[in-house]
Amino acid sequence: MKSIASKLILAVIFFTFGWTAKDLYTTLISSPTTTKTTPQKLPTQIEKIKEKKHLDVVILNSPTVYYEGADKKLGFEYDLIKAYSESLGVDLNLTVVYNVNEALELSRKGVGDITVAGLSITPQRKREFEFGPRYYRIQEQLICSSKMYRNGSFPKDFIDLVGLKIVVGKGTSYESSLNRLKEEYEGLVFETTTEFSTEQLLSMTHNQEIDCTVADSNIFMINQRYYPNLSRAFVLDNSNSLAWILRKQDSSLQESLYEWLNKYEDSGKMAELRDFYYSYLNLFDYYDNKIFTKRLKQRLPKYIKYFKEAGKKYDVPWELLAAQSYQESHWNPRAKSHTGVRGMMMLTLVTAKQMGIKNRLNAKQSIFGGAKYLARLEKRFPVEVKGRNRWAFTLAAYNVGMGHLHDAQTLARKLNKDPYSWRDLKTILPLLSHAKYYKKLKYGYARGNEPVNYVNSIQNYVDIILKF
Repeated sequence: MKSIASKLILAVIFFTFGWTAKDLYTTLISSPTTTKTTPQKLPTQIEKIKEKKHLDVVILNSPTVYYEGADKKLGFEYDLIKAYSESLGVDLNLTVVYNVNEALELSRKGVGDITVAGLSITPQRKREFEFGPRYYRIQEQLICSSKMYRNGSFPKDFIDLVGLKIVVGKGTSYESSLNRLKEEYEGLVFETTTEFSTEQLLSMTHNQEIDCTVADSNIFMINQRYYPNLSRAFVLDNSNSLAWILRKQDSSLQESLYEWLNKYEDSGKMAELRDFYYSYLNLFDYYDNKIFTKRLKQRLPKYIKYFKEAGKKYDVPWELLAAQSYQESHWNPRAKSHTGVRGMMMLTLVTAKQMGIKNRLNAKQSIFGGAKYLARLEKRFPVEVKGRNRWAFTLAAYNVGMGHLHDAQTLARKLNKDPYSWRDLKTILPLLSHAKYYKKLKYGYARGNEPVNYVNSIQNYVDIILKF
């Protein structure tokens, strides 16, 4: 009624001012009626991620987080974030960093949706960043050289740390823990570094270049296999958990992660992932010649004809093939690694398919598949790699991947070393675990000591086989 009255009043006004019926008709018809408008709902952070079809992730290049394997990307946290991105139906867009400081700095700048860097939740970080759900519990452990037992300097209590050379990474939670101890124990000093990673500091401790360092329990577990002279002194912090930093715009990303992680845990997939990376951590002894000699008599005779036939077919010295097989599996046709490689030659499923192998647990098939793959790798090296160098290069590529071998050759050239000489290259490969070098290379971090030990071990076994 009010609307009709208003229009009648307008009509009187229009006629008073001499407007025509047409003007009045046009005005009445075109006059807008008052309606309520609903505010447009803004998309949530999860909706934005799905709309752009990728998850932007800042990720740390390290052995427990993310690294290039021989034939695919690996890392406990990489596999975890990849599984989450797949649950969203989006791709991963990675920004790779090489130390914790870089990861935290990019987080402060708001780069990416999530930071994945093996970060423990400390009070200081919690005040500054928004964390997602906790996905792994760890301990901060003081790790020292076991050789310190000989002179009685191995620390048994916190007061024993006074006078020791202790180095940890700058910006890590380890630095915060040691700073708290400094307040309690007068004379305790330690150094921080941005040059060396935790893994490198463990190596330096093993080699007695420093007395002690601090590492998370999961990092120590992985590296203890490679550095037998390391021992855990005691736990600095028993209540730490790892979590990812979120770039929070609303609660949708955090809620999504909590819901997904609960389902992932309940499905048993998290337990499988932990087992894949942190169980089965025992490695064979490299130079256990006594056991090797025993197995030369007991096991090699069962398979020697396959080594000789495969070696002849693919032009690979059968002694080298047999030595490599021992290094890989101890001549156990049903051997299985925590990384999923299996059989006499410990082939990955991908490599087995490429070589036409249907059953990796069949000794003959595995040996022929390994020989075929080894021969293919050998042919990929240029003629400048000559003599025994060729097989050393080939074995190293079999172990760590051809990409990392090319990186090592690139670095050798930069350091004025011979990229075609194993004598030089085996001094370069360990540098691939140093951020100073690997961050400038195509394939990034690699556990460079491992292929060197791998080749040395096989060469040792070859010599014994030839003598035997």
